[in-house]
This record gives sequence, structure tokens and C-alpha cells, in this order.
Amino acid sequence: MTSRQQNWARIRRQLWRPPRAHGEQPQHRVVGPLELFYDLIVVVLVAQAAHHLADHLTWHGLGEFAVVFALVWIAWLNGTLHHDLHGHDDARGRSLFLVQILVLVPLGAFIPEAGGEDGGHFAIAAGVLFAVLALLWLLSSRGSTAEFRKSSRLYVTGTAACAVVLVASAFLPADARMPTWGLLVVAYLVGFTAVTVAAVPAQVTALAITDALTERFGLFIIIVLGETVTGVVNGLAGEPTSAMSLAVGLVAVVVGFGVWWTYFDFVGHRRPRRARWVTLQWMLTHLPLTAALTAMGAAMVGLVEHAHDSRTPVATAWVLCGGVAVVLLTTMFLTTGLEAWQHDRELYRPLARTCLVVALAAVALGAVRPAPLVLGLALVVLLGIPWGLAVARRLARDETATL
Repeated sequence: MTSRQQNWARIRRQLWRPPRAHGEQPQHRVVGPLELFYDLIVVVLVAQAAHHLADHLTWHGLGEFAVVFALVWIAWLNGTLHHDLHGHDDARGRSLFLVQILVLVPLGAFIPEAGGEDGGHFAIAAGVLFAVLALLWLLSSRGSTAEFRKSSRLYVTGTAACAVVLVASAFLPADARMPTWGLLVVAYLVGFTAVTVAAVPAQVTALAITDALTERFGLFIIIVLGETVTGVVNGLAGEPTSAMSLAVGLVAVVVGFGVWWTYFDFVGHRRPRRARWVTLQWMLTHLPLTAALTAMGAAMVGLVEHAHDSRTPVATAWVLCGGVAVVLLTTMFLTTGLEAWQHDRELYRPLARTCLVVALAAVALGAVRPAPLVLGLALVVLLGIPWGLAVARRLARDETATL
């Protein structure tokens, strides 16, 4: 081989490296700009689902939103885990991201009609996305050692089965597609749980939550929280501006800020303990948490549009208050997997009980349905209670330590 050929071979190895083997992912990697760009593309799909929900804020519309959102989130989780376990920031890794993005774009365009007669287009696009993901996992499994071979085959098979079911559902009657997708979501989550629970110790180590995964989930939460601001802006843009509508809109933004405060003060950017159940709990709990944040953004459109009403509309009140309750409960559930849950019992145990009480109060507020401004202000107060408790506990502990 000539020196020129050797140089080309070296360049090819640098630009097109094979997938990283199981268990070799760096534990302290920083999320790269390409991953953030991919997440922004996924959140465009989340925004499409939120905008559709805002226009169809009924129980039926909420059910459709939950199914479509779950499919998009599962695909995001699938691609995120693949890159964290096997990906490199090289030409190959960038090309794989680009392929996924090229499928995500038409998938997002089909979301508004997913529950209607033209929902077959969404089904086919989603099937293609899962087929691409299955191919990525298949290529990565070629270098798997014996202890990872079975779980890799199961993961490839499960992802490919999702692709087949989604494409096949395109040929079902419109009213049968959404239940089929809902059952598929449940089956996927059950299968993911079963594979994780049955993992051998080496597989548990390979699936441990890295710094990059912790950061990636947190960044995704931040981007989705932007939908609450989008909901307020859309609500204000759709109605003549008045002092009342502006006040309701700004209070709604504070509610979204309170949710950000709750998650990142107690959970965000903190790695969970290394245990299979904790890993599973940490990943899957982000599904209802993120869905609740998105639904709250959709409900804020109606809150602003009905700013002058004497009572908040039923669906708007339930989705917004229920979303706050879900955020509080899922955040506290996530804290049980942190090291701090064991080491800082004096803070986290009372905090968990307080969040439970506040979540129940938020649900009660949704049932009462006060005027939009009153409802928004009440939610701000409720979200401030856990934070106030945490500050008081820490100040008391610091004073005790200095005595």
C-alpha cells in the first residue's frame, strides 16, 4: 500500500468509524451541537402536536395527543440511546442523524392529520422512522459480544416490529388507527421494561445513565418548556390585546417558569443511582413529565383566549392544573432515584410529601375552575410551596451547622 493509500485509509477510519461497542461509551461526555440540533427538530414535532391539541382541547383530542406524543418521544429516546451507546461525532454519525432528520420532517407535517382520514401518511412516515432506527441498532449489534447479543437481537426485533405495525396500520380504518398505536406504545414500553429488568450485570453497567444522557434529557425539557411561552404568545396574538389578557399571559409564563424551577432545582442535571430499576424509572418517567409540559403549553392558549371569562373553560383548567400535578409527582418520583434521596432524607422526604399535597390541591383547583387570572396566580403560589420548603430547610440546616 502506497503512502497516499495509507493516508486515505487513515482519513476513512477517522471519518467513518464503526459503532462503539457496548459499555465503551464515555461517562462524562458533553452533549454536542449536532445532538442539540436533532432535539430541536424533534421538538418541532412536539410543537405540532401541541398546536393541534390547542385547537382540539377535548378529551378525545387529549387522547390523540397522548398517543402521537408517546410515539414521537419513544423514537427520540431510541435515537438518543443509540447515539449515547454507539455513536461518534464523525461523518458517519452526522450522516445517521441527517437520515433521521429527513424522516422526521415529513412525519411532523403529517401530525395534524394523524387522527383523521389521512392518518395513514403519519403511520407510514413513523414506520419508516422506526425502520431506520432498527437498522441502526442492527448495524451496531454486529460487533456485540456474547453477553449483549441476545438483548441486541430483542431490541432490533422490537423496533422493527414497531415499524411493521405502524406501516400496516396505514391500511386500517381511520377510527382503528389510534387504538392500534396506543396498544403499540404500551407494548413497546412493556418490552423495554422487560429487556431492562432481565439484563445481566454487564448490560446494566452499559445502560447506566451518563452525564451526556442527563444533560440531554434536561435540555429536552428546557426546549419543550419553550412551548409554554409559545402557547402564551399564540394566545395573545389570536386575541385583541387588553390589560387582562396580557396579565393572564404573563402569569402563565410565570407558571411555566415555576415548572422549570421545580424540575431543575430538585432533579435536573443530577445523575441517578446505578441500578437497573432506577435507570428504567429515570428514563420512562420523563415520558409523562414531558407530555404534561407540552399539554400545559397547549392549554395556555385557551387560558389567554378566555382571559375575560368568569370561569376557566373545563378542558383548559383540567389540562393546566392536571399538568402541574403530573409535573410535581413525576419530579418527586425521579428524586427517589437520586443519590441525594438517600443522603439528604431530611430535605427530600418532607419535600415529596409536600409535593403530593400540592399536586392534590392543583387537581382541586382544576375542578373549581376560577377565572383564568385567579387560576394562574393560584398555580404560581402552589408551585412556590415546595421551593419555599426546600429553601427553609436548607437555611435551617445551615444555621444549625454554624452553631
